[in-house]
Amino acid sequence: MATDAEQLAERRSLRRRLSGWRIVALLAVLAAIVVGSFWAAGDDIPGTAHVARVHVSGLITGDRKTIELLKRVGESAAAKAVLVVVDSPGGTTTGSEAIYDALRRLSAQKPTVAAIDSIGASGAYIAAMGTDRIFARHTALVGSIGVLVQFPNFARLLDIVGVKMEEVKSSPLKAAPNGFEPTSPEARAALASVVSDSYDWFKGLVRQRRHYDDAQLAAVADGRVFTGHQALALKLIDQMGGERDAVAWLEANRGVAKDLPVREWRARSGSRFDVLTYASHIAAVLGFGDLANTLARSELAIDASRLDGMLALWHGPSEK
Repeated sequence: MATDAEQLAERRSLRRRLSGWRIVALLAVLAAIVVGSFWAAGDDIPGTAHVARVHVSGLITGDRKTIELLKRVGESAAAKAVLVVVDSPGGTTTGSEAIYDALRRLSAQKPTVAAIDSIGASGAYIAAMGTDRIFARHTALVGSIGVLVQFPNFARLLDIVGVKMEEVKSSPLKAAPNGFEPTSPEARAALASVVSDSYDWFKGLVRQRRHYDDAQLAAVADGRVFTGHQALALKLIDQMGGERDAVAWLEANRGVAKDLPVREWRARSGSRFDVLTYASHIAAVLGFGDLANTLARSELAIDASRLDGMLALWHGPSEK
């Protein structure tokens, strides 16, 4: 029969072995999470040269996640070129400007090409101009060079139901037009000047990027959309085709190696259950309480650092 001292020594040895396996298990799971998260988010994994595919789709708002995505692609040594797939009717003028600026910075780092799938209009066309070359399918919709501000006016409806909005404001043009009263000539003129200024900026960008003279610009800048075939004749795009044609152009004209895989890059989800969160939970399950707490505090600190401070928002008419 084992003595008490032998049993104690055996229990200590067993605890050491268990602790060793727990540490190995924790490290293995952490490594799997880190590699998986980098792969899912499209981050740089050494030795995997590829053409990065980035989508500009839906309503363009210039959100921070998309800007960060383009920055990460630019910093990736594995991404040898960038294919920007455009499929969007546009969005806010400032958001489109932000995406355009980010794509110009990216184009200074590595070759870029845009492929307009079904629609690349208004703000989406602004984004496409941020790349080195624009492709579009024959029947894709391209153009819509213009700026639009829309707002509903419920003044007559409120009169019918007997409701009147009361307000106190610093000056007559503050928050005008507001939809609850007839739009004054002064408010309409002020808004028209904003639209005109944004429109002039848009046209100036088209003139610069597409090398237009006055006549060429006037022919495309009246707000209409064109098919890809029409857009080619008007020099709004450089070439007809889809993604495969765009990649072939990169290979033939930008020194990109042939037959590189095209790899999808996506914006990070921003979920709180990121690598540190998962690691914290796993550490807690495996019995590493101090490590779990440290990881949790680190995750909160990173979240706090992402805030930009106070926000000043004007909930006004939407721009497209």
